[in-house]
Amino acid sequence: MPIRGDSFKSCHLLKKAIFAPHLLLENSKNFKIMSQAPFQKFTAKKKNSVVKEEIRQEKKKARVEKNAYFDRIKEEKYQAMLAKRAQKAGHVPKENIPAKISVIAKKNTGKQADTKTTETAMPLNKFLAHCGVASRREAVSIISEGKVKVNKAVITEPGYKVQPTDEVIFNGKKLFVTKNLVYILLNKPKDYITTTDDPQGRKTVLQLIQKATEERVYPIGRLDRNTSGVLLLTNDGDLTQKLSHPSYEIKKIYEVKLDKNLSKAHFDEILDGLTLEDGKIFVDSLAYADSKDKSIIGIEIHSGRNRIVRRIFESLGYDVKGLDRVMYAGLTKKNVERSKWRYLSEKEIRLLKYMNESKGKKGNKDMAAHAVAPAPKPKETKLTSREISEAIGETVPEAPKKTFPPKEKKAPVPRKFKTHSEKKKHKK
Repeated sequence: MPIRGDSFKSCHLLKKAIFAPHLLLENSKNFKIMSQAPFQKFTAKKKNSVVKEEIRQEKKKARVEKNAYFDRIKEEKYQAMLAKRAQKAGHVPKENIPAKISVIAKKNTGKQADTKTTETAMPLNKFLAHCGVASRREAVSIISEGKVKVNKAVITEPGYKVQPTDEVIFNGKKLFVTKNLVYILLNKPKDYITTTDDPQGRKTVLQLIQKATEERVYPIGRLDRNTSGVLLLTNDGDLTQKLSHPSYEIKKIYEVKLDKNLSKAHFDEILDGLTLEDGKIFVDSLAYADSKDKSIIGIEIHSGRNRIVRRIFESLGYDVKGLDRVMYAGLTKKNVERSKWRYLSEKEIRLLKYMNESKGKKGNKDMAAHAVAPAPKPKETKLTSREISEAIGETVPEAPKKTFPPKEKKAPVPRKFKTHSEKKKHKK
């Protein structure tokens, strides 16, 4: 079969492309390269396991780079804080501070020279909470012990109204309402206590977040020294009050490791409610965390009593070998390694502030109901004209009764058709 002109031209161009690749670009308009799709069946494909491993390694590399980036930022902030403290102490002149660190310090500093102590008048215990000293409940005991001075006078009344021009001093330091609120989630390890200061010199959780902020933060709630897991630290007094108040019923989930398997009888007994030395306690949920190992238990509870989870199992003769809080107020320790911390996102902060709002309002109403309330006003009732007349002594003639003639009963009309068939025949 003779070769057509177009086919011969294509073969000629293909030969040039093979032996002279540099000519391929010149003749690209006249010659179309064939798709490689039909030849893919002859190439060896990668196994799915190899592809998955490559993706896993890429993700791992990206995660390492991300963690290194944030660690570098934390270190820069920490160095800026140290440089600022050294400058205040007079050890380092201002010109010796690196430009980058000085910018970070200027950007992240929250303490500004402010003439006003607070924007609006507020109770002293609330003021201390907003300053990040302690929660409102803890502030009451601090004030009662006479540790706070207002205008150089010791105040022991928690309800004392702090005015914007007042000078409040605690531990020799003048306090201002905190404007930079900080929210930190910590994955607490063992052998650390949840207090701001320990006279015995033990390790505290604040030592783990030294590089996190310059603000004075404190933990919400407490975890035992040998209890690990989610712990929230902040200087937001209102949020601390809310999450600590029992009326909001903030839920917590723990993973408990016992010295032996939990029996079915004790499992049902815990669900039905246990009577402890401080009253009866109910759990929200209880489950075996591992179907093969029944000594590992998951328990959900909203009570804030001291050491309540340990006391529940110890009352039944079990020894708690390990206790880990895996969730608190919807926050988990996902992607936060032990002894590490992270800042809360704006969405998480917003959810915390509006969590169980209806339950909190209901609890406040119940508390208000127990308080002494004024006697309710009697309802005003409108009197009729007859009742008014009788009240003033006038005689009201009785209205004549209307009489109606009896209705005549109509005789029943006889039916024209007895059945439907008769009616149909009549129509036809």
